[in-house]
Amino acid sequence: MATTLDPVTLSVIQNGLIQVCNEMDLAFVRAAFSPVISETLDRSDGIYHRETGALIAQGDLGLPVFVGTMQFGTQEVIRRARAIEPGDMFVVNDPYLGGTHLMDVRFVKPFFYEGELFSWLANTGHWPDTGGAVPGGFSATATEVEQEGLRLPPVKLFKKGEMDEEILSIILSNIRIADQRIGDIKAQAAALTVGERRLTVLVDRYGRDTVEEAIVELRTRAERQMRAKIAQIPDGVYEGQAFVDSDGVVDEPLRIAMKITKKETDLTFDMSGSSPPCQGPMNSVIATTKSSIYLAMKHIFPEVPINAGTFAPLAIVEPGGTFLYAEYPRPVSGCAAEVSQRIAEAVFAALTPAITDLLFAAPAGTSGNFALGGHDPMTGRSYVMYLISGGGYGGSLDGDGMSNGCSTIGISKTTPIEIIEQRYPVLIEEYALHEGSGGAGEKRGGFGVRYRVKLRRGKARASFVMDHGRYGPQGALGGGDGGVNRVLVKRGGETYIPPHLSKDQDIHIAEGDTVSVCTPGGGGFGDPLERDPALVEADVGRGYYTVDEVADLFAVVIDAATLTLDAAATEARRAARRGRAAE
Repeated sequence: MATTLDPVTLSVIQNGLIQVCNEMDLAFVRAAFSPVISETLDRSDGIYHRETGALIAQGDLGLPVFVGTMQFGTQEVIRRARAIEPGDMFVVNDPYLGGTHLMDVRFVKPFFYEGELFSWLANTGHWPDTGGAVPGGFSATATEVEQEGLRLPPVKLFKKGEMDEEILSIILSNIRIADQRIGDIKAQAAALTVGERRLTVLVDRYGRDTVEEAIVELRTRAERQMRAKIAQIPDGVYEGQAFVDSDGVVDEPLRIAMKITKKETDLTFDMSGSSPPCQGPMNSVIATTKSSIYLAMKHIFPEVPINAGTFAPLAIVEPGGTFLYAEYPRPVSGCAAEVSQRIAEAVFAALTPAITDLLFAAPAGTSGNFALGGHDPMTGRSYVMYLISGGGYGGSLDGDGMSNGCSTIGISKTTPIEIIEQRYPVLIEEYALHEGSGGAGEKRGGFGVRYRVKLRRGKARASFVMDHGRYGPQGALGGGDGGVNRVLVKRGGETYIPPHLSKDQDIHIAEGDTVSVCTPGGGGFGDPLERDPALVEADVGRGYYTVDEVADLFAVVIDAATLTLDAAATEARRAARRGRAAE
């Protein structure tokens, strides 16, 4: 049935729905206490269908990985909700009920218009701690979810607009720095209240029937646009893979086997050949696994607007019996921040040969989760510092990859150094590019970062859940892999490297000890021997690579004294290398 809406009204309502979500995002950020929300922007807000929980709109500022998980999470709340009334608000962080990891706490609120349920509003915020074995919740060696923190099913934290103090006391009694969490809780609730007010204004202006008609039409059009994009991919079966270094407990890689079948305007994703469930926290719940596919396709086709229709052409075979279908009590703290990115990487690897002009080599693919918890003797207060860090993007036909970009799963950024040093007893001694980490290629990968944190006073416990410490991000079409992640702890005059390279927990450090992290660079795109030698010379001049590195990676000879190109020697070396490859 064709819509009766004129294009202008439809466009205004579409942008109005997104603006409601944007205002929720901004209210959340401005009121939140924790830097991980207020500065790092690890949060998202959205509007969902009253019966199905399907995504209607999400803000421009929300994390892409939450697009799917918040939809699935809202559906779980709808299944369990009883006798809902205006002012009710649910809190839930159960990973197995449409979630990610325990630190991503979801608030879900029914939106009533003129006394009738119109839709649901929901948001997710990353709390810096939800209890568990280590500060920050990233337990690298957890073997069951209880070790990762407090797990909440959907419960009404607010009833008719009033906070339930008994439920709040249960939450605060099971997490660290509880006195500092109330600010985030109230900010998260306030964001949904802002959304309620702004959505009321929108429906008042255009009328309930008109807005609902627009929602249906926008979903139809998003599906149509996605199908038109998918039609550009030749029919066929495409396979790719990606590896997680280890699960933090067993030092063996976990394989993601991706098989994508394209037929007309449909895509089917099958990951059933992936590794079995693992002992450590790198299992992924199905909501995160599916959302990772969604965000990968949104990276490939960014022009398609986001709502439930966007993902209608994407069929996902549920990978039961693998580590990508975690069931209770499997630990999952690494699923949203790490495994999700590797799933997306496998999608990119599979489809690159088919749509070379739209794709790119693998990005850094890790959020670099670093948590530090302790007691500051100067302030007399406990703290949990949570940092994420950027990395290199992969090269593409369009050019070299960007350096120090945000992770595949979202727009979150590193907390500003000034905020870190103001809020926590640490000194950031170094923050720089991770030179040499960009994968070699005709279009090289971007560079990761390296930073060093020094504990200024007191004692603390450090934990890491990162990845790409063993395998760098994949190059594409002959390009080289990006540089790997590295973690180094210097304490008491000795150097410690985690056995799992970038996963460990409960590392005790004292005043003067340092933690150094180098994040991965992006993969290279195309044959490194086809890169313009003048560009290689410029990279060496900027300090991105050493003379020895470019000789090995690009077969380019640079005079070490003058840092200038030796064109004749370069051509001879490249010719010799091409000859060996031909043999």
